[in-house]
Amino acid sequence: MALFGTDGVRGLANRDLTAELALDLAVAAAHILGEAGAFAGHRPRAIVGQDSRASGEFLEAAVIAGLASAGVDVFRVGVLPTPAISYLVAESGADLGVMISASHNPMPDNGIKFFSKGGGKLDDKLEALIEARLNESWERPTGAAVGRVISDESAAERYLFHLLSSLSKPLTGIKVVVDCANGASSEIAPEAYLRAGAEVIAISNNPTGWNINENCGSTHLENLIAKVIESGADLGIAHDGDADRCLAIDASGNVIDGDFIMAILAQQWKVPTVVGTVMSNLGFFKAMANEGISVETTAVGDRYVLEKMLADDHHLGGEQSGHIIMRKFANTGDGVLTALQLMQCLAISEKSLSELAAIMNRFPQVLINVRQVNKSGLDDSKKISDEVLNLQRQLGDRGRILVRASGTEALVRVMVEAESEGEAAEIAHKLAEIVRSELS
Repeated sequence: MALFGTDGVRGLANRDLTAELALDLAVAAAHILGEAGAFAGHRPRAIVGQDSRASGEFLEAAVIAGLASAGVDVFRVGVLPTPAISYLVAESGADLGVMISASHNPMPDNGIKFFSKGGGKLDDKLEALIEARLNESWERPTGAAVGRVISDESAAERYLFHLLSSLSKPLTGIKVVVDCANGASSEIAPEAYLRAGAEVIAISNNPTGWNINENCGSTHLENLIAKVIESGADLGIAHDGDADRCLAIDASGNVIDGDFIMAILAQQWKVPTVVGTVMSNLGFFKAMANEGISVETTAVGDRYVLEKMLADDHHLGGEQSGHIIMRKFANTGDGVLTALQLMQCLAISEKSLSELAAIMNRFPQVLINVRQVNKSGLDDSKKISDEVLNLQRQLGDRGRILVRASGTEALVRVMVEAESEGEAAEIAHKLAEIVRSELS
């Protein structure tokens, strides 16, 4: 089983993802990137950050130890969003970035994501090479050849400057509630929106090390919805633990997911093409067709969205989950940047979020996570594939079916869209039972 998923290495901290593994991954990454020529002619430098999980503290220490022992100078930036690490790698000319985070996963989990020079995520081939080189014997540098560790106190301020420089119009008059998931955006997000001119109410912005994503953030919208309605805010913004996602809530409490946000940005920016994933809602495809905007699709994962955008020179893409990539400003999904751009659309158009979101009618979508199954057997099950094909024929262009193994969790996702919630639920539950029966 591959160690790397669609977004780095993840697992239960101190059980699956240990300090020893973190150190070995850092050493192997330094060796592979060095051999690939990333460090040619200069002393290598890395940016290392983390989200607010308690386990990030010992994993950060292990990663830094691994990199420094391999001769890499490490700039420690502390608790910052994942996209901040991507930006800082590019901005500083560093050779490598490491983010310690499990994003939206529960607190006991953690993860390690690598960024290459320029701030992009490592491609699958490099990750496979890193995995193959774990625990190898190697000649260790000594004396002045070992890496140094430097605390970068200005990193957060430089990232904030980058975020605010993306705006052409202040957000004066916009009242926003932001749910920071008690995660990496707890300081950055409220500060960015405040400096941009908005009136800001922050919730779930007091991380303890143990409360990240706990009944808050982009996977638990109930508190945000209630606060938006109670406070009479224009909108709400929800981030996940590492703030590479952004979901929104309109003034009436309706959820504005990544598909809606992409549709709004695509319409306002008048882009010719937008890149989505196989999980994008059917209503998104229809909305874009009505606007004369073409849609390209990729596998789930913002890394694959970015690969497609770079290959075909597209400038806007993302996922229903709220990973939005805007190549004009960043080369990875950035939740805080997305929220700023969405609020700027409100400011420029002088329309409410619900008015802007009216561009799209969302097809009812039922998503069932089938747990405790052997997800690796999905592609080999003829019974599952035959049933999916048969049910899709019945739906025709009135809906869509997708059954896929999660790239970040031990489960299989069954997603069904149809014209009615009842029909989608009936098909989804039927397929989920077949998946459970076939893969248990």
